[in-house]
Amino acid sequence: MAGIMDVSYDTQIPNNIGLSSDRRVLKALEKWHPGYIDWWKGSGPDGFLEDLVYLRTAVSVDPKGWAKFDYVKMPDYRWGILLAPQVEGRIIPCGQHLGEPAWQEVPGEYRSLMRRLIVIQGDTEPASVEQQRFLGKTAPSLYDMRNLFQVNVEEGRHLWAMVYLLQKYFGADGREEANELLKRQSGSEEKPRMLGAFNEETPDWLSFFMFTYFTDRDGKMQLEALAQSGFDPLSRTCRFMLTEEAHHMFVGETGVGRTIQRTCEAMNAAGITDPYDIDKIRALGVIDLPTIRKKMNLHYTLSLDLFGREVSTNAANAFNAGIKGRYQEVKIDDDHQLQDATYAVSEFTGGQILVKDVPALTAINMRLRDDYSRDAAGGVKRWNAIIKKHGIDFALELPHEGFHRKIGVFEGAPITPDGLVITSDEWAARRDEWLPSKADGDFIQSLMVAVHGPGEYAGWIAPPRVGIDNKPGDYEYVKLYMA
Repeated sequence: MAGIMDVSYDTQIPNNIGLSSDRRVLKALEKWHPGYIDWWKGSGPDGFLEDLVYLRTAVSVDPKGWAKFDYVKMPDYRWGILLAPQVEGRIIPCGQHLGEPAWQEVPGEYRSLMRRLIVIQGDTEPASVEQQRFLGKTAPSLYDMRNLFQVNVEEGRHLWAMVYLLQKYFGADGREEANELLKRQSGSEEKPRMLGAFNEETPDWLSFFMFTYFTDRDGKMQLEALAQSGFDPLSRTCRFMLTEEAHHMFVGETGVGRTIQRTCEAMNAAGITDPYDIDKIRALGVIDLPTIRKKMNLHYTLSLDLFGREVSTNAANAFNAGIKGRYQEVKIDDDHQLQDATYAVSEFTGGQILVKDVPALTAINMRLRDDYSRDAAGGVKRWNAIIKKHGIDFALELPHEGFHRKIGVFEGAPITPDGLVITSDEWAARRDEWLPSKADGDFIQSLMVAVHGPGEYAGWIAPPRVGIDNKPGDYEYVKLYMA
């Protein structure tokens, strides 16, 4: 007899929620499925539909052994509906319903707020697949190509996770929203994706690594907050999604780390000690450290904007309703209702950066963003350790929260990465010191040449320390179909 954590494959849609006995939802999802496959073929990885990719597929939701690895063509991947096990007696951990039994159905008064949160989360998943559509063609190795495709199919599964919630709990409105998720397109002028960072291009592999490190980490924080939801099916869905999200951030952190390592190795071999001797370093066919820092500045600041405004009544309402908690809510030592609490928030007034205390209930976004910044700093510290190990005098540092912001109190403020307020003219004149210029982008693009030999890597990136699923260094992670 299968355990409660095992995934059933008795329908077209693998699941661990007894979908075969829920005919209404199964029928709705089967009706949605062809449109999804059409979207995948038209907006997913371009040119690799016939290739066999060594992918992991969930076979249970037990964190100790939830996936099996095998070769599969991506359109044949078994996307499924997977929820973490139900916790007996779970209670709502925050807000005005604190301590009440978690909801198994959506309370009528929170229906529209809940639906919007699920739609926004769902919209980010296909968006990143669309942004990364053409990267396979310039993969620096089969190992990296496989990791890209693993991220893509899991983002696709995360879309399924949100669509299931819409189809099961939101009736005709949910079905309409599920269809709209396939109609919006990253970067489209007519129907763009809902959040700004998901309409940006991902033109090269360094951008991809920065995206999976910084922007997928925003996804982690949002999923952690939604995993605290009083709506139990949403909580359980997000708890399992987090097990998959960890790999995406691993791809980002190690990808940037391997890029840094290769640059440092090339500098050492050539006897170059000055990290700002950019022309000489680029002549070695590697990406110089200052340009890597510019890419980091760009993706970190785009990701900060995803948290929304620092002071937000929408976020306060979601917390107060018990729909969305804070990062690791149950570990926080307070009343979980924030009736009299305050939280420090920066503001930009009269050309000055000031800090003031505001009601903590309205600063939910700010607190989550602060948790994010602390979490993101860990990988930066590890990147700096690689640079230091190679004896190069250079350090990466996350820029000030006011730098290059398009949303919130610092929107459009002329603030440097160090947090200095300058004139708008000076900021514009110095922009290319801090953010990638067209010339930087063109140089990185010139290095983006596909490498398809097993165990071979492009000259700008170091091999990984260990293979996926402990495979040897020359493992053929993607078997390329030659028409």
